[in-house]
Amino acid sequence: MHPEIVRDEPGSCPICGMPLERSVVTAEAEDNPELASMTRRLWLSVTLSAPVLVLAMSEMIPGQPLQHALPPWSLLLTQLALSTPVVLWGGAPFFARGYESVLRKSLNMFTLIALGIGAAYLYSVVMVTLAAVVPSAIPAAYRGHGGAPHVYFEAAAVITTLVLVGQVLELRARGRTSSALRSLLNLAPAHARRVEADGTEQDVPLEHVVVGDRVRVRPGERVPVDGEVIEGSSSVDESMLTGEPIPVTKALGDRVTGGTVNGTGALLVEARSVGADSMLAQIVRMVSEAQRSRAPIQALADKVAGFFVPIVIAIALLSFVVWLFVGPEPRLAYALTNAIAVVIIACPCALGLATPISIMVATGRGATMGVLVKNAEAIERLARVDTLVVDKTGTLTVGKPKLVHLEPLTLDRATALRYAASLELGSEHPLANAIVEAARQEKVSLAAASDFQSITGKGVSGTLEGRRVLIGNARLLADEGVDVSAVRERVEALRGDGDTVMFLAVDGAVAALLGVADPIKETTAEAVRALRAAGLHVVMVTGDSAVTAAAVARAVGIDEVRAEVLPGGKREIVQTLRVRGRVVAMAGDGVNDAPALAAADVGVAMGTGTDVAIESAGVTLVRGDLRGIVRARALSAATMRNIRQNLLFAFGYNALGIPVAAGLLYPTFGWLLSPMIASAAMSLSSVSVIANALRLRRVQLRAHTLPSLPEQVADAAR
Repeated sequence: MHPEIVRDEPGSCPICGMPLERSVVTAEAEDNPELASMTRRLWLSVTLSAPVLVLAMSEMIPGQPLQHALPPWSLLLTQLALSTPVVLWGGAPFFARGYESVLRKSLNMFTLIALGIGAAYLYSVVMVTLAAVVPSAIPAAYRGHGGAPHVYFEAAAVITTLVLVGQVLELRARGRTSSALRSLLNLAPAHARRVEADGTEQDVPLEHVVVGDRVRVRPGERVPVDGEVIEGSSSVDESMLTGEPIPVTKALGDRVTGGTVNGTGALLVEARSVGADSMLAQIVRMVSEAQRSRAPIQALADKVAGFFVPIVIAIALLSFVVWLFVGPEPRLAYALTNAIAVVIIACPCALGLATPISIMVATGRGATMGVLVKNAEAIERLARVDTLVVDKTGTLTVGKPKLVHLEPLTLDRATALRYAASLELGSEHPLANAIVEAARQEKVSLAAASDFQSITGKGVSGTLEGRRVLIGNARLLADEGVDVSAVRERVEALRGDGDTVMFLAVDGAVAALLGVADPIKETTAEAVRALRAAGLHVVMVTGDSAVTAAAVARAVGIDEVRAEVLPGGKREIVQTLRVRGRVVAMAGDGVNDAPALAAADVGVAMGTGTDVAIESAGVTLVRGDLRGIVRARALSAATMRNIRQNLLFAFGYNALGIPVAAGLLYPTFGWLLSPMIASAAMSLSSVSVIANALRLRRVQLRAHTLPSLPEQVADAAR
């Protein structure tokens, strides 16, 4: 509940009193000392509370054999002896946390539990002491069988036991929230088949594999490390990361992820990321951080919790006073019983768990479907998004452009390609990589460039062999005073085919045209249709030319296109949409998308993109597939619906339970709520909230589960 509390060992939160969660999930199911301690206390409490309850019931029902077998004082002392270990040892954690909450002036559920159990037990001890020392001090109305005083040892013992039952069930259920992450970590094999420098192969523990090692992945085996295929081809099942059951073809130069399943072909993989740097480890680390974050909706629960406990104590005191002065005899017994029932049933455990438990389950569920959520705020905001701004390259397209046209004008082809590739060698832009790769494939020798300069959103410039060389878009050439009017018609024709056209200028004149095409992802059109069907307005924003952008937009079904936009312009477009009242998600993969990703209500980064983009985004799609946004939004909608259900249940439970416990129904119906029943109800309320949150592990994250905006509005109203 309170991520600001960090400790280097297990314990309880000083604010809410709940057990602290491990910050990082490990592959092995670790022992939970809190669960072990509570379980030991529970078994002792059950063993001792059962006879206490039987003895107490024998006093209430006339003619019980125990009344004749044991004198009243023997029954009383036996209850005292049996209930004391239950209350003082079994309930010790509750008293300690309740005491700490008072010291820290942060009243919580353990404050109420300690008050309820302590009041019942201390009252009973005082009555027994008075009966033994000053019997005349106890009115006849407060005496029972054989003149012994009425006591509530059974209430104190049974309430302690029931709270322990709730704690054990809660701790077990909370442990299941990390099962999705643990299952991911367990996907990595324990051993790898390493290929040595002399060609021999041997199986070694995975922790012995280092970056640069070569490992053999045989058919049907799991890939042990993140790396690059350097030999062989196969189909790899990546569903454990992406949620997609269709295998992905892997060949020379393709990247593979540790934990994925190799198909029928053998692969030789060079390790690129191992240990804590692997994709699985990063996913678990990111999701663990998200699970400790707080959603804005949690502020409502925090605000209520801030004054809830004092109000409950005030209601309990008021109930005590009313029953003490106007209740039936024995008034003190009724007053104490009802005050304890109010304190116990009002414990805000369910309210405190309502939001964080759903966030924990949802982030784990998303990780298994290729949707990594950086924080709880992103989950909440994504459900309200009505506008999606998408970059083109690497988001709608594969992100691996290829040089498909090279039209020399004043140079021969080889020289034009050499100049272009030599200059682009200093650039990290995907289009630059396409030109450099083309030169390598054609075995063109490159020259050293000097005075290299990269102009964001326009291109690059430099000096090659004493000549001033430019390569970029029309804006770059215009800034340099290079006339492109003579080739404009040909440029438009290439753009009409979907090419991104770059100009190569040498010594102030256009020397060649280069057309680079980036294939559209096969899943993009399907994802756009699903998002539009859900009521989202999709806007494509790209630095590419208007003609090329329009060709891509037509192919995938996007109506609104903003082309020739500089990186700063993308951010301005996002901000403008937000000013107009839109809730905006921005999807991109490059360094130039980072400002827009940060400016959006929710930034969505492609997992295949740059680290800067991923760091700037609230959501990362592992596979870089836009259909992941469909899943992410479906997860967001399901999570917020689940949180609202939890909060409604928690508020409703207290709204109904407190008046009944206070005795408001007694004058009309004669109904009173036993503190033991109140304790059972309190424990079950927490378990019910957790059980409801665990349903998110089975939610279907497919396009057909994505609610439309009208449905979301109606759901929010409900």
